[in-house]
Amino acid sequence: MTGRCILAIRIRSSIGATEDVKSALTLLRLGKTNYATLLDDRPSYVGMLRQVKERITWGEADAETILELLKKRGEVQGGHQIDENTLNELGYSNLEELSKALCGCEVEFSKLRGVKPFFRLHPPSKGFRGKTKHSYGAGGEAGYRGEKINELASKMM
Repeated sequence: MTGRCILAIRIRSSIGATEDVKSALTLLRLGKTNYATLLDDRPSYVGMLRQVKERITWGEADAETILELLKKRGEVQGGHQIDENTLNELGYSNLEELSKALCGCEVEFSKLRGVKPFFRLHPPSKGFRGKTKHSYGAGGEAGYRGEKINELASKMM
């Protein structure tokens, strides 16, 4: 399966959201604000992303950003960082190999056994440049932002 790897980051809470939006956020594994996850570009995920576009921002992640996320924010069950033993159990020799597999959508991030399917990020350094209630195209932060998601992710690590 080849496709684009999408990085989705939750930027707003679910206060005032409908039950459909709350369930879509749960299915996307974006349980709290400043949580991020890696998805592929299958139509069901893209539909859920569009459904919750007022609460999240997303775009195409590159291999360098995925590698940095795995190094700095990747966790196994129990709250520890991803180590050599975990990589060997998953069948990878190093984090670079795993990040390239995730970037090429060869493996699903949520299907990695023992690895938490989300990243807990900090709020962006120096804050968001726009309002989180407005769409990215209108000068805000929410919604689709393409390759610019890599810049936001690096500010949040």
